[in-house]
Amino acid sequence: MAATTLNEAQLEVLRMMSIFNTPEAVMDLKQSISNYFAQKTESEIDRLWEEGILTESKVESFKTLHERTPYK
Repeated sequence: MAATTLNEAQLEVLRMMSIFNTPEAVMDLKQSISNYFAQKTESEIDRLWEEGILTESKVESFKTLHERTPYK
């Protein structure tokens, strides 16, 4: 099995994890991380909309989008 090398950001997260010693604290952390990525996603969608890359017709086309991998 190959060894995994962690970057500085990953190491910092591991160091911070020592303070999360209750289920409530872990849930709060999960919610904070979820909120962070939701905000980043919303900002990116807003940017795409403002630049005209994402349009109403494009969003409507998602309703019939099928990108499943066919398995036989």
